[in-house]
Amino acid sequence: MRIPYSEVTPKHVYLNRRRFLALGAAAGVLYANPKLNGVKKSPLSTSETPTPYDVITHYNNFYEFGTAKDAPAEQAKNFRTSPWTVKIEGAAAKLQTFDLDAVLKLAPLEERIYRHRCVEGWSIVVPWIGFPLNALLKQVEPTAKAKYVAFESLYDPKQMPQGRWAGIAFPYVEGLRIDEAMHPLTLLCVGLYGETLPNQDGAPLRLVVPWKYGFKSIKSIVKIKLVEKQPPTTWNLATPNEYGFYSNVNPEVDHPRWSQAKERRLGEFAKRPTLMFNGYGDQVASLYTGLDLRKNY
Repeated sequence: MRIPYSEVTPKHVYLNRRRFLALGAAAGVLYANPKLNGVKKSPLSTSETPTPYDVITHYNNFYEFGTAKDAPAEQAKNFRTSPWTVKIEGAAAKLQTFDLDAVLKLAPLEERIYRHRCVEGWSIVVPWIGFPLNALLKQVEPTAKAKYVAFESLYDPKQMPQGRWAGIAFPYVEGLRIDEAMHPLTLLCVGLYGETLPNQDGAPLRLVVPWKYGFKSIKSIVKIKLVEKQPPTTWNLATPNEYGFYSNVNPEVDHPRWSQAKERRLGEFAKRPTLMFNGYGDQVASLYTGLDLRKNY
């Protein structure tokens, strides 16, 4: 019998299980990136134990740097993330371009320990560092026409030659409704585990939307556009019957090729039930009152 990919414990996790368990208490010894100072603990964090740093930084989906989970850590080593700018376009009163230093001055940095659920069936817990995306959006003053927020990643074929074999179109694009983007849980992220973001995790600036499947949390953002109509998204363009615009974590809506009812936390062997909205239902369910979450998957 052929075991579905979503059911397989990753080799990287299997071979290093004992090491990962030990790292859970001492992940700090692995830090390699510059530290972030003045970071406050957020009351919005889960109390669950974070996934070890080595797992978070060596088991990644970042197709611009290869489709194998261990490829981004190797292929993104020399990715240039400075200087970096983020251009804001569309339906806003104060359109502007922010450099990274300006972004870091928009709001106090917080550590938020969030659960994450990948559409492939695995999950992790990450101590992200960032601030609510709404702090940036408020700076540009969205107009009444701003119903959605579209995001675009950097795509540089010279730095990301593996992208030509990824099977999806680049640059990577994503989108949220404006109320989703303004929600306090939606994080503009600049770091994890006390340091700046590693390249393979979306440096220097990424989105984190914890109640949606992981591919919604777009990496290495260079453009944000406020728009009136629902924007295209990469995976919905590539395979619309598998990846919808909303992509809220929902154990009752299966992926066409596997069940979403259970998940496997990286570093563990036993499966656990998948939680509706990834366990953030108390905070976000009201955003979808009256919306058919099967049709709008």
